[in-house]
Amino acid sequence: MKGDLTLLPAVEAAGAIRDGRLMSEALVAAYLKRIDETEGTIKAWAHLDPDEALAQAREADRIRKAGHATGALHGVPVGLKDIIDTAHMPTERGTPIFKGRTPDADARMVERLYDAGAVIMGKTKTTELGYLHPTDTTNPHDPARTPAGSSSGSAAAVAARHVPLAVGTQTGGSVIRPASFCGTFGFKPTRGVISRGGVLRTSVSLDQIGVFANTLEDIALLTDALGCYDQRDPTSFARPRPAMLDGARAEPPAGPDIAWFDLPFYDRLDPETAAGLEQVIEALGDRVERFPAAPQLAGLTDVHKTIYDYEIAGNIALIEADYGAPLSPEMTDAIKRGRAITKDQYEDAMAVKESANAFFEKHFHDFDAILAPSATGEALPLTAGSTGDAIYCTIWTLAGLPCLSLPLLVGENGLPIGVQLIGSVEKDDRLMRTAAWMLRALAEEGE
Repeated sequence: MKGDLTLLPAVEAAGAIRDGRLMSEALVAAYLKRIDETEGTIKAWAHLDPDEALAQAREADRIRKAGHATGALHGVPVGLKDIIDTAHMPTERGTPIFKGRTPDADARMVERLYDAGAVIMGKTKTTELGYLHPTDTTNPHDPARTPAGSSSGSAAAVAARHVPLAVGTQTGGSVIRPASFCGTFGFKPTRGVISRGGVLRTSVSLDQIGVFANTLEDIALLTDALGCYDQRDPTSFARPRPAMLDGARAEPPAGPDIAWFDLPFYDRLDPETAAGLEQVIEALGDRVERFPAAPQLAGLTDVHKTIYDYEIAGNIALIEADYGAPLSPEMTDAIKRGRAITKDQYEDAMAVKESANAFFEKHFHDFDAILAPSATGEALPLTAGSTGDAIYCTIWTLAGLPCLSLPLLVGENGLPIGVQLIGSVEKDDRLMRTAAWMLRALAEEGE
């Protein structure tokens, strides 16, 4: 195949490899060349072994030529956030505490990637222990700005065309916000769709897996490949997963019904982001219905924080005790806050979390999706010392809802801003269908 192979969507690349029109080795080599040209500025990778990546690609080509079975991602490179265990690559979790750590076994999702025939390109950089302290990764659209966190390297690697697909995690807004800042699609499916087995635990109640790509179909393809039941993960459910790619390719039987909640913290939006969201709502017309937000809904951000601080204190304090190494001020403060939360306060927060699940289950009887911001605006300057504000993600993460960031807006500095769609639990395919409809509708409106 001719042209720049790094511009090829993963769906097309996988099909071309299966058909013998493209060699995985050529595809991986094209991405490695791109990495060589830009990694010095972007710094997306915690571990990258070009020889190993090419060896995996040659093996994928050998398997296809021998007539053996090929998977949905056969020969396609994927990046993994460096809190996901890999038995043949270091998993250092964004901290010197775990420098040189190589786990004994792959995470469950890594096993799924191998089942699908993917080439594991390497490990992408993360904030310290998947929390707030920034890494040195820069935004591909402006190296003076943050790619957001904690899935910093995964979002930047996809935006920079180092890989077509990457995996991250979200406990607050760590997939949706980086996707917004870096101008990619970002998707966190329903809690429990993708196993967390072999992934650093910060919050058993809130940690979830998400993915990055440059097209909606690629997001769906990767999620389908990763999804499975895993009895070792308490949130994993023992039933079939929604078919994401089928959803992304489906036509809705009628125009979808979309809700917008006027939440009180939307005053944190940058003016151009607020104006862009209004333009999206106006373009979608009567498909969007506005609702005033009940105080209980807005209060869910505090519930999320209580659960997160309490659980991260328990998990990360164990690491601190075992290794005796210094942690960042951000992590130290989180542990201190968590230790100040009583068990009763934590259990009350967990009860509110369950009531939120019931609220959203009822809400989605009448609506296909909720429309919301992905982030406050454009990526922040690196000098801010922050990866951004997760306020627009925490409610949906708390409830375990599928969330999708669409790269639709551009800010005053020409940088991307995402628009978020949220769907019903285990109706991820319907969310994909609604997103595809919305992308078409907005494209037609702009013609």
